[in-house]
Amino acid sequence: MTESRTHRVRAGGRTVRIQRPGKVLFPDDAITKADLADYYRAIAPHMLPHLRGRPLMLERHPDGIDGPRFMQKNTPDNYPDWIRRVEVAKADGTVNHTVCDTTATLLYLVDQACLTFHRWQSRAGRLERPDRLVFDLDPTGDDFEPVRRAARQLGELLDELALPSVLMTTGSRGLHVIVPLAGDTDFDGTRAFAQEVAETLAGRDPDRLTTAVRKQARGDRLYLDVQRNGYAQTAVTPYSVRARPGAPVATPISWEQLEDPELVPGRWTVADVLEQARTDPWGDALGSRRAIGPAGRRLAALR
Repeated sequence: MTESRTHRVRAGGRTVRIQRPGKVLFPDDAITKADLADYYRAIAPHMLPHLRGRPLMLERHPDGIDGPRFMQKNTPDNYPDWIRRVEVAKADGTVNHTVCDTTATLLYLVDQACLTFHRWQSRAGRLERPDRLVFDLDPTGDDFEPVRRAARQLGELLDELALPSVLMTTGSRGLHVIVPLAGDTDFDGTRAFAQEVAETLAGRDPDRLTTAVRKQARGDRLYLDVQRNGYAQTAVTPYSVRARPGAPVATPISWEQLEDPELVPGRWTVADVLEQARTDPWGDALGSRRAIGPAGRRLAALR
């Protein structure tokens, strides 16, 4: 396939053009823009439920993963009018974030060389009320065992708080532990609660876990990062491709899979993640949304 040829893809009644489909985005793996479009079209039924209605930050790599990276918040004026936007207030005005509700939008963004989709924890219409809580387990090195252990510890604490949780490999270094919320608390309250949970967990294992933001203060301890729970902060969307050799994918997993000795953050790639997605590893867990208030009272009793 030549780089200059245009590739047309049908999606939801629309025809989306993939320009320069032969453009190589992952040089070590010979993965082209057309390959990426094929992946996102196939994974769309599993990915779109995690994208719909949420403002996005788009990670674009027009010259592939070895070229410059662009983190795009505002939707350019030349994007088609059928692509949804949501206007979000900021300190000196507003930002029109892109919202990806359809396969056609997903493919259009791939044509813009968007490799990775980073989503808000809230939805349009309720921007101030997050319905997800994210703990990012960030190790200091490449050893995955501390991440596995911290995930178990956090899962046990969340069980004590009667909060359902799910796991996701990031495709980068660690794991995300995600808690579905009822959306009854604003971002400040949600992040404060997440910080209290993290501090409680770190207090139980201070030699291995930390909430220290400064890297110099962490030593060899795993960082329990809750910063993604602030207003306008984002976290990588399930089934997003990461800009790393091999094209690893942020992948939902079951708690049972945490014990798989082959599990690492980049365990799944564009080549094999669809089989994992079809197992529906989260099941109905995201529907078990809880209010923070009762969990906060349980946490206070533990502390």
